[in-house]
Amino acid sequence: MRKLPLLSTTAVLLGLLAGCTDDPAGAGPSPSKPPASGSPSATVTGSPEPSAPAAGELPRGGRTIFPQHQLVGYVGLPGSPALGPLDKNIDAKAAQLEKLATSYAGGRKPLPVMELIVVIANGHAGRDGQYRSRLSDDKIQPYLDTARKHKMLLLLDVQPGRADSLSEIKRLEKWLKEPDVGLSFDPEWAVGPGQVPGRVFGRTTGAELTSIAAYLSALVQANNLPEKVFVFHQLSSRILSNEKAFKQQPGVVTIKSVDGIGNRADKEATWRKLTPTMAPGVHAGFKLFYEEDTRHGPLMTPAQVMALKPRPEFVVYE
Repeated sequence: MRKLPLLSTTAVLLGLLAGCTDDPAGAGPSPSKPPASGSPSATVTGSPEPSAPAAGELPRGGRTIFPQHQLVGYVGLPGSPALGPLDKNIDAKAAQLEKLATSYAGGRKPLPVMELIVVIANGHAGRDGQYRSRLSDDKIQPYLDTARKHKMLLLLDVQPGRADSLSEIKRLEKWLKEPDVGLSFDPEWAVGPGQVPGRVFGRTTGAELTSIAAYLSALVQANNLPEKVFVFHQLSSRILSNEKAFKQQPGVVTIKSVDGIGNRADKEATWRKLTPTMAPGVHAGFKLFYEEDTRHGPLMTPAQVMALKPRPEFVVYE
């Protein structure tokens, strides 16, 4: 997601955040139920709890993502402004995101996305030696409440550290069974034995991405869900091998988010390098960094982003 020297320091600090743990978690409260007393809430006391979309439908109706919708998102982690806009004041940020999404519509229906980092790669081993922390359920629930209040999608972002990627994703099943919750996978932070996140790039393969998509597809079919969004992030060709081995799965919309950092020319060069390798049926996504990109020049405008070929169907800001 970010340059490795910066992330090595940032990741160590993330392990100290309240609400994160590297221990196995219990089942916790079911989604859509009020958070435990004293936990942060996105809803106003006495107001009705935001409800899930109608059975089998997306937040703004229908069951399919593309080509009807244009996805535009914010990334975030509670209490960590360095990792994106969704660190606090999430109701106000959702309202800002709604306005931003309209600037990308381009004849499609805007569908804003809140991408919440729920498994955070760390620069220290933690008690179980897996170099990752997990966001607790009572930290996730307010984001789902806010997404539902504004009729947005919620994506759960996973940075596995040394932990098994699919196992970390399956732990989120109670959330992923919801019609308005999708998955984001950050393989830059999926490292092997003896490796430390932030010191090396993590890796994934087309076959591993297929296994994740197949798991999501089974949830869609078993629970009569609308199409499920599955985003994987990539900033370097080294992160993903044998990409063409990826096989599309029924009911899963797979998006490759190109996460190159730098000025406009550098970001467009990364785009031209990483989009031609996409497997058939994978959609293109593009990431903008409020801090890292602007160290090298002005942030790309929506018009400049939408002029890219192929068209980015998901644009996300960190």
